[in-house]
This record gives sequence, C-alpha cells and structure tokens, in this order.
Amino acid sequence: MAKRIAIVEDDPDQRANYADAIIKKGYEVVAYGSRQEARDCMEDDLPDLVILDIILGDEVDAGFQLCRELLSKSPALPVIFLTERINEIDKISGLRLGAWDYLPKPISLEYLAERISSLLRISEVRAENPEQESSTARRIGRLGLDQEALLVSWRGHRIDLSGTEFRMLAKLVRAPGHAVSYATLMAATMQSLVTNNTINTHMRNIRKKFEKVDPTFACIKSEYGFGYRWTPQ
Repeated sequence: MAKRIAIVEDDPDQRANYADAIIKKGYEVVAYGSRQEARDCMEDDLPDLVILDIILGDEVDAGFQLCRELLSKSPALPVIFLTERINEIDKISGLRLGAWDYLPKPISLEYLAERISSLLRISEVRAENPEQESSTARRIGRLGLDQEALLVSWRGHRIDLSGTEFRMLAKLVRAPGHAVSYATLMAATMQSLVTNNTINTHMRNIRKKFEKVDPTFACIKSEYGFGYRWTPQ
C-alpha cells in the first residue's frame, strides 16, 4: 500500500505543485488549505508524513499549532516544515516542537520528493524494530548508534532523534573527548542558513531526549565560543 502524505498549504497553486510531484513518486496525497480542515480530517486518521506551512490564511502560527497537536497524538510522526519563514527564531521554534526537517521556499520539487522518501525510509526501519538494535548498530561505551535507522540507544533505552540530530551526534562522538567546532556541526546538518544558535538548539533537544531516559546524563559538554565535546560517562 502506498504511503500517504498530507500537505497543509493555503496557496492552491503551490499545494497542487507539491501534490503532483509527490504523486509522481508513487505516494498517495491528501491536501488541505487550512489548519482547521487538516485538524478535522486527521483527527482519527493520521498520514505517514505531514508537510506543513507555518502561515495558513490569517493564522500566522497555524503550522506550529498543528504540529504540536499532531505530535501529541503520534510523537513518531515525521513532520516537515516547508515555509517562506526562514528566520532563525522560526526555525528554532520548529525544531523545538519536534519537526524532522525545516525546508525553505522556494524548493526543488525533486529535492522535496527525495527528502520525503528519505524520512519515510527512516520511519519504516524504526517501526520494524521498535525495541532492538539492528545488525548495523555500533557501540561507543553506553551509546549505541544505528546508521541504517538513524537510531540511538543509551544504556539500552531507545532514543529517537531526527536525521539532523543523529548526524550531529554521530559527528560529535566520532572522537570522544575532543571538541568539535560549530562549523563541523553545521556541515553535519546538511542544511543551509544554519547558525550557532541553531546548533545550540539542536544540542539542547538532544540532551533533553537523553535526560528523559537518564536524568544523570552529562556527556555533551559545551565548549564556549567553539562548539561541543562528547565526554564519556
């Protein structure tokens, strides 16, 4: 059965363009023009992935509100923000809510389709082995990293990071005890328009996810003005 992608975009032309490009990749698409319409239709039937604009009609933060509501129902739901609001504050807000990706408009439709495929593959692998590390996992002390599913475990507890968070963590733990610069971590995000504050937000999110399963977690250390360091615990 084809995966179902929900698009929430108030511009009808953009909505149609996104839908056409995604359908051509073999996915089923449902599209909505407002937060209320999307909320009502997804109340009891969530899609496999959601693409959200932030401004919907007269609601300037509708996408943020809808993201919060959807993730409260299904924390593992992949959400992509696709928006013209690319300032740092908005991007940080989206990441803090738990979005898997934050993409700027205008965007290549081919690139959008590839990002969707990539995130769905990650979601599928995670769903297949919800409690087990795969054969591709490697261990660094109490930390487990699974490159295939972009999954992390700490002291045997699974931790779901976004793809960006995983790549940053993988870069950080490559040389335990050695400081990793902001520039290196920015490159690991594979995103444009990344600043030190964006990296700091990612790191706070990563820490919180570890601390949720282990309140004593303290392996990620800040190197003021330079970057971060992974210190084995």
